[in-house]
Amino acid sequence: MSKSTTRRKSIFLFGVGFLLLFITSLVHISQGQAGYSVMTLLTEVWTNGRVQDVVLGLRLPRVVIGILAGGALAVAGVLLQTITKNPLASASTLGMNAGAHLFVISALIFMPGTLGQFPFLVAFLGAACASLLVMMLVGKAMEPVRVALTGMVVALLFSSITGSLQLIFENETNGLFLWGSGTLVQLDWSGVQFAVGFILAGVGIALLNAKSLDVLTLGEDIATSLGQPVQRVKAFAWISAILLAATTVSVVGPIGFVGLIAPHLVRMMGIKGHQPLIIHSFLWGAILLITADVLARWIQPGQEIPVGAMTALIGGPWLMYLAYKTGKKHSRRQTKLGGHTVSMPYPLLLMAGAMVAVIVTALSVSYGAGSFFSWNDWLNQAYLSPFVWEFRVPRILTAFVVGMLLAMCGVLLQGVLRNPLADPTVLGITSGGGAGAMIFLVLFPAASIQFLPFAAMIGAAVSIGIILLVTWRSNWEPILLALMGVAVSAVGSAIIQIMVVKAKMGVAPALAWLAGSTYAKSWSHLQIVLVVALITIPLGWFLSRKLDLLSFGDDVSTGLGMNVGQTRILAIMLGVAMGAASVSIVGTIGFIGLLAPHAVRRLVGVEHRRLIPLSLLLGGILLVAADFVGRYILAPKEIPAGLVVAVLGTPYILYLLRKT
Repeated sequence: MSKSTTRRKSIFLFGVGFLLLFITSLVHISQGQAGYSVMTLLTEVWTNGRVQDVVLGLRLPRVVIGILAGGALAVAGVLLQTITKNPLASASTLGMNAGAHLFVISALIFMPGTLGQFPFLVAFLGAACASLLVMMLVGKAMEPVRVALTGMVVALLFSSITGSLQLIFENETNGLFLWGSGTLVQLDWSGVQFAVGFILAGVGIALLNAKSLDVLTLGEDIATSLGQPVQRVKAFAWISAILLAATTVSVVGPIGFVGLIAPHLVRMMGIKGHQPLIIHSFLWGAILLITADVLARWIQPGQEIPVGAMTALIGGPWLMYLAYKTGKKHSRRQTKLGGHTVSMPYPLLLMAGAMVAVIVTALSVSYGAGSFFSWNDWLNQAYLSPFVWEFRVPRILTAFVVGMLLAMCGVLLQGVLRNPLADPTVLGITSGGGAGAMIFLVLFPAASIQFLPFAAMIGAAVSIGIILLVTWRSNWEPILLALMGVAVSAVGSAIIQIMVVKAKMGVAPALAWLAGSTYAKSWSHLQIVLVVALITIPLGWFLSRKLDLLSFGDDVSTGLGMNVGQTRILAIMLGVAMGAASVSIVGTIGFIGLLAPHAVRRLVGVEHRRLIPLSLLLGGILLVAADFVGRYILAPKEIPAGLVVAVLGTPYILYLLRKT
């Protein structure tokens, strides 16, 4: 194709995109609580009055900030994908958005004056810290799927800390739930005035660097031999990307996936060369974000659905598609679960585990209202008081049983998939179950809570079904499976956020449920999880010998007469039932299914009949301990147990990623 043809095609596509942006912007401006038609707005906006005030004061700033933010995120995506040679790179998949969000919230709580004076600097430092952390963890190889997965886990860590801060300092962060999920709401032009300079500067630097980026795509060695200062070019590109991401977070909150989708859309249109790529990506990023906001306002007129949730809803499947394409290029590896044995006899380990469980449970029961039982209280049998038995005991026992279910779920999934990263959270079961439960609550508000576990199970089954189907051809390669799980989790989390808004849940209860909380669990909750545990755990134990055989590979297992497919499906169904039942009772608590089996495998090896009992004990201990820490550390305020587990568990996942 000649240069003139390419240029004409580029101009034509730009014209089409510009027309599309104009139409979506008009539709966007016509949306709102005051139901004006497009014609009314166009005719009456020129005269003083209510229509002019609404358009110029509220709706137009929202459209303009949407165009700027969408364009900025898309250009940041182009730069990151080029300098990391990674098709999965963007401000959200590298953790920049989450880093900027955490720093803004932290500054708002601890240094409100600094945030007021230097909001951009605070967000910039957060995005830069997240980028540096991801780069340090993945090393120089910059393997695409690993970079994206590590970035998302770092984002998860930062989001968990942010969620904890929002719950602990509820008054200071009140009103930031929408912003924290990404929203284009603007009350005047101040946001636009603040962002426009930084965004134009970032895009300008990117355009000036475009020719050098073209040379860089030939490879660093060739670029160096052609006399290009590679490190300087990459440094400018990093600074531009962080500048653009930090600016958008400062004004509209963390909005993901736009920077991932827009550059790929533009490349699929046949646009080549960084200069036209940056210009077209800005345009299509703006179209994507404005369209997402139009859809959000169309789904729930009169209420604000976070546009970040809408972009995640659209971007999750896109990430799955890109991850699948990228994952197919990976070399196949023989995955082993690994394990060690210690010299201590197994019965002794089991007794030690049981004793720790009793001690942690007793400690948790004895704590309440800011103090522990004294010796006199124990001697006077204070633990038999109606208050303790009505509030503390069912809560702690429910936490213990849920911890057991999550640990057993992890044992089954890791064993059947031979995947050390398999876990209800990483595989999307937790968020899928949460989405199922939330959809049920919204659609059937008067229905009995007894049906909630079934709705969660359907949501979890759909999630794991999609992941297994997509990764089937790779024989469930661990990293690819985990990345698919993260993508499905993003979609599930987006659905939960939208349902939270539709159900009109208060901010604090919504945050607590999303984080996973054992607060106010009663005997009826305990009965539900106990029934699930009594049915599923023995069935899981029954499968333990077959799981041992599966560790030798499908061919060996089939040769020994085992029906591999039947065993795999049964184990996954059991895992889904356990994960979903847990989510329906305590919300989205994660990582216990990953932590408990791994830790126990380092003590007793990979034999499942030795692994299961200790994993059950450790899972229960972990959740009861997390619940206790959440109640104790900032008493009388409570941190949800799910956040405690996430903050402590994420570093362990990052450690596993480096080893996998």
